Amino acid sequence: MKLSFLIFSAVIFLTACFSGIPKGGNKAITHEEWTNLLQKHVNKAGFVDYKGFIKDSAKLNDYLAKLSANAPANTWSKDEKFAYWINAYNAFTVKLITIHYPVKSIKELGAANPIIFINTAWDKKFFSIGNKSMTLNTIEFKIIKKQFADPRSHFAINCASISCPKLLDVAYEAKTLNAQLDQQGKAFLADNDKNKVSATNPKLSSIFKWYSGDFEKGQSKIEFINKFSSPKLNASAKIDYLDYNWNLNEQK
Repeated sequence: MKLSFLIFSAVIFLTACFSGIPKGGNKAITHEEWTNLLQKHVNKAGFVDYKGFIKDSAKLNDYLAKLSANAPANTWSKDEKFAYWINAYNAFTVKLITIHYPVKSIKELGAANPIIFINTAWDKKFFSIGNKSMTLNTIEFKIIKKQFADPRSHFAINCASISCPKLLDVAYEAKTLNAQLDQQGKAFLADNDKNKVSATNPKLSSIFKWYSGDFEKGQSKIEFINKFSSPKLNASAKIDYLDYNWNLNEQK
């Protein structure tokens, strides 16, 4: 019996260590520190004052330390976890840019094979959460995509590039998360620099091509887009995709 218990305990310990998803405290954190920084250094169009973030590096680092020390726990609600991971992705992306600033594009921060993308900026292990080394890709694909499977996340996480959905100038919080995600979807589709919506031949962001499967679960892509777009797309609309501008989303 004792041996069986020890084996069981060892399995649980190893599972926790190697699952890739950090464990945290029981009480969900809020993100007012991130809101304060965003209000100060991000304009309504989503463009970022990275020099300002560098000047406020102590406050940014304090917030990132709070994230690192407070990974979501099972006691948190789904929306508390979801908001946490979106904020973590965005805040650590800003940090990555400030570490290497000045840069023209986030894509400068890693090497990519033209066919198989490896060693990109999104693969850098430059932060930890819950004592686990993390990357931006870990957050996006192993946590947000798998745990929440909400395609609206593509409107919320920001890749520090002009063609990305804008960086919201307030933090995501559980109590407002659903409304914020809907708001971001509408704002993204309404932005003529990122999507040119028409009923018959819309020219949309490449995000809708790259993550096509995410938008087609239980519905067509057009049905999903029509939840947020105006005008609405015809069911037979021919969708073309815009080139993606990877230049830094920096305030000029």
